[in-house]
Amino acid sequence: MKLHYFGHSAFQLEEKDFNLLIDPFLRENPLCKTNPIDLSQVTHILVTHGHSDHIGDATEIAKLNDAVIICNFELASFFSEMDIKTHAMHLGGSHQFPFGKIKMTMAAHGSGIKTSNGIVCGGSPCGFLIEVCGLKIYHAGDTGLIWDMKLLEDENIDYALLPIGGNFTMDICDAVRSVDFIRPKVSIPMHYNTFPLIEASPELFKASVKNSKVILLEPNTSIDV
Repeated sequence: MKLHYFGHSAFQLEEKDFNLLIDPFLRENPLCKTNPIDLSQVTHILVTHGHSDHIGDATEIAKLNDAVIICNFELASFFSEMDIKTHAMHLGGSHQFPFGKIKMTMAAHGSGIKTSNGIVCGGSPCGFLIEVCGLKIYHAGDTGLIWDMKLLEDENIDYALLPIGGNFTMDICDAVRSVDFIRPKVSIPMHYNTFPLIEASPELFKASVKNSKVILLEPNTSIDV
């Protein structure tokens, strides 16, 4: 299975039987070199919350690929009005999909959707615990450090994708503490250096983590997991 990083919080999990995108902020992402129209055979899109740098190009990609967007109930209602296939979930809920199991986890953030008519309700922000191909991958979404992360220690997570940019999410110090809570085998920093407000040093994060292997994924690169 391939894990591809587009930059910011946007990832792709791809195997022969599925093609998942997470928070596909591509076209307006200054770090990303992928055009949404170049993505094919996308089966599912996971959206953690309603902010534009996380919804990103989800609607366009879903329509082009007839993909299903997995998100909270309020976002699912928003996308459904555009004749997009959705699967609504909510915090603490889990569901077995053909490709694997998804659980929606807690996140401390906002989720309002910016529209031409103002901000509309985007429901609760979340993270995703993805069980696929015998692995557990945790995408934290946009979040501050929360005690709920301690519960994830019992999940024996293989890969944790964690924001480190500060201002809108955890900074490096709190992201390191989250690794202490979660105890993943591998930690991958995200949500940094996209904009000046979230500039951060992934090298400092790596040097500060003591109980997890840290992989620094450059935008537009992939690893086999």
